Amino acid sequence: MSLQRIIALLKKEFGQLFKDRRLLPIIFVAPVLQLTLLGFAASLDVKNISMVVCDLDKSAESRSMIQKFTNSGYFTLEYATEEYSTIQQYIDNNKVTMALVIPHRFGDKVLRREPAKIQVILDGSEGNTAAISMGYINQIIIGASTRILTEVLGGRAPAGRVDPEVRAWYNPSLKSRNFMVPGVLVLILLITTTNLTAMAIVKEKEIGTLEQLMVTPIRSFELILGKLFPFIIVGMTNVCVVLTVMVFGFGIPIKGSVLLLFVLTGIFLMTSLGIGLFVSTISKTQQQAMMTAIFFVMMPMMYISGFVFPIENMPMPLQYLSLCIPMRYYLVIIRSIILKGVGIDMLWPQAVMLLTMGLAILVASALRFRKKLD
Repeated sequence: MSLQRIIALLKKEFGQLFKDRRLLPIIFVAPVLQLTLLGFAASLDVKNISMVVCDLDKSAESRSMIQKFTNSGYFTLEYATEEYSTIQQYIDNNKVTMALVIPHRFGDKVLRREPAKIQVILDGSEGNTAAISMGYINQIIIGASTRILTEVLGGRAPAGRVDPEVRAWYNPSLKSRNFMVPGVLVLILLITTTNLTAMAIVKEKEIGTLEQLMVTPIRSFELILGKLFPFIIVGMTNVCVVLTVMVFGFGIPIKGSVLLLFVLTGIFLMTSLGIGLFVSTISKTQQQAMMTAIFFVMMPMMYISGFVFPIENMPMPLQYLSLCIPMRYYLVIIRSIILKGVGIDMLWPQAVMLLTMGLAILVASALRFRKKLD
C-alpha cells in the first residue's frame, strides 16, 4: 500500500467534494435544518387539547369542574354551547378534539354527596392522542373525587388509600423531544453518509473518471480507502455540528462520555459507508442510487429500528427482522449515552453487534466494489 497514492487520492476527493458549492449546503446546512425541523415537529407530547364545553347545570360546582380542566395545562377551552346536539358539529368540523358535557343537577348531587356523572366525548381518530387525553381526564376526575371524599371525612384521608410517589429518571420532564432528537441525529448521519458515498462514486462512473483512475498504478483497496475516508470526516463533522445544536439549541446535555460516543459513531459509520458503497455497485445513475438508498435502506431502517415505533409493539417477525438492522443498536447506544450517561460496561453487547455487522457490511461491499473494478 502506497501512502503517497492514498494522500494524492484524498486530495483529489476533498478537492472534488468542496469544488461543488451546491453540495456544501447539503452536507453542512441541511443536517442542522433537519434537526431543527424534526426536533420541534417530531414530538409525541399531547398538550393544548381543544375542547368544547356544554354546561347544562351552570352551577358553581360545574364551573369549578371546568376550571380544573383548563387549569391543568393540557386542555384549552375553545367553544361553549348550551345545545347538546351541536357537539358533533364541532368534532366533525375538526374545531375541537374533545367535548365536556355537565348534565343538569350536577351541582346538587355534589353538594348532597351523591354520585354525580359527567360525559366526555373524544375524537378517537388518532388513537395515541385520545389514549393520552383519557389519562389526563382520569387524573383530573380522580383528583376531584378524592378532594370531595376528603371533605366528607372531615379533612382526613380515606382509610386504605395508596399514594404513589412516581419519579421519572433520565427525562424528568417527560418531553418526547429529548428522546426523539438523538434519534434524529442517527437518521441524519445515515442519510448523509449513505447518500453521499453512493452518489459520489456513481457520479464518477457517469463522467468516466473512475475508469481513468483504473489505468493508474493505484490499487483497488487504496481507491476504496481514498473514496471512503472523506465521508468519514464529513460524518464526524456532521455529528459535531448536530450535537452542538442539540446541546445549545434544544438544551439536551450529553450525560455520558463524548469520547465513547464518537468511537461508537465511527463503528456505525462503517455500516453506513458500506451500504453506500454497495448501493454504488448496483446503480448506474445518481438518481437510481438515491432512490435505492432511500426506499430499500433508510425507510425500512427508520420503521423497524425503534426510531419512532417501539420494537416491542411490532409483530414478532418484524421484531426478529429488527435484529439485523444496525441502526437499532446505534439508537440504543446514542440514547443511552446522551440521556442516561451509560458507559461501555452496559453497552458492550450493542457495541459488539454493531462492530460485527459494520465490518461484515463494509468488507462485503468493498469486495463487491473491488470485483466490479476488476
